[in-house]
Amino acid sequence: MPHVPPTQPSLLVRLKDAHDREAWERFVDLYAPLVYAFVRKRGLQDADAADLTQDVLRQVASAAKSLIYDPRRGSFRGWLFTVVRNRLTDHWRASARDVRGSGDSSQWQQASEQLVTESDSAEWDAAYEQQLLECAAQQVRADFSEATWSAFWQTAVEGREGRLVAEELELSVAAVYLAKGRVMSRLKEQVKWLLGNE
Repeated sequence: MPHVPPTQPSLLVRLKDAHDREAWERFVDLYAPLVYAFVRKRGLQDADAADLTQDVLRQVASAAKSLIYDPRRGSFRGWLFTVVRNRLTDHWRASARDVRGSGDSSQWQQASEQLVTESDSAEWDAAYEQQLLECAAQQVRADFSEATWSAFWQTAVEGREGRLVAEELELSVAAVYLAKGRVMSRLKEQVKWLLGNE
């Protein structure tokens, strides 16, 4: 799969304009599922995860107005991870306070173990890359025939041999690798577009 570049400053600058619908749609399409999935993996129920995701998006919208991007201070993705981690930690602390009041120490222990650690940052980065590629793939899928997409998917994603895929799809091996290259190229373009690097 293609290398995933960082969020581009051009998208971050566009987020300062609350009325830039395209920029906000790009941002929400990419980051809302990431935040939601990340917090669900940490034990939040569907409704709590949806609420926390909305809280994070509201915080980003509020901060975007005065956001000054400085890559020396860290990546936007890292900042967003910190926002998510802090919101999640606040959620679990509030839950722990409720549990502590009930006198059930096993629930208190379980809630305190849910706190997000710095080691979750690597998982966040991997989930971000996965979400970005899934979003790009969904958006470009319709641009290709079923055979082209299948040749790409089976070789690039599933790791199958081009020769076997060619036999199955009744294509030449060269056609399989050409299809893979075309889809990969289009995915790279879409990833750049999603990140605001037109």
